[in-house]
Amino acid sequence: MEVLKPKFSLDTGKKILTGKQIQTAKKTYGEAKGFYKEIDSSLSQDTLMYEVFSYEEGDLKVSGNLFTGLTVLYPVLVKGECNMTRGHFHHNTNCAEIYGGLSGSGLLLLMDESHKTWAEEVFTGSIHYIDGRLAHRLINTGEEPLRVLCVWPTTAGHDYQRVEENPFGIRVFKSGGKVEYR
Repeated sequence: MEVLKPKFSLDTGKKILTGKQIQTAKKTYGEAKGFYKEIDSSLSQDTLMYEVFSYEEGDLKVSGNLFTGLTVLYPVLVKGECNMTRGHFHHNTNCAEIYGGLSGSGLLLLMDESHKTWAEEVFTGSIHYIDGRLAHRLINTGEEPLRVLCVWPTTAGHDYQRVEENPFGIRVFKSGGKVEYR
């Protein structure tokens, strides 16, 4: 029997996905500043807000194939507002997603189609099932990078425009070490 090495793995030291087919995307403050309530001129446009490491294989249009990703969301405050990912619905609302907290602390912000918004706490070891009809976004409320492993169907698609047109109903701020919801 032939025993092969896995196509990708979690580097437990660096806490990132590694492998020949891993793709990396980075989002800087200059690219993300529209996510936040206010512009923060004290932040450099080059400030790294988050990175996504992803693995793709197979026909992306075939139902049943999966993407795997790892989001690293840095502990940056934008005029007191906690750093967050862009947030999205899925184009295909039949496609759910799984998130798993690997390190750090934060929130998984969720919003249904009627714009009701709530959150689940994200921490090392937390597992989150995200119904395909819910918009979702990660928020770092801690002092270290929030790392979350994600698995979703290749046919899900990302609908960012619906969130831009109807934003999440809650913003998360941090002041004096205390998290506030507005």
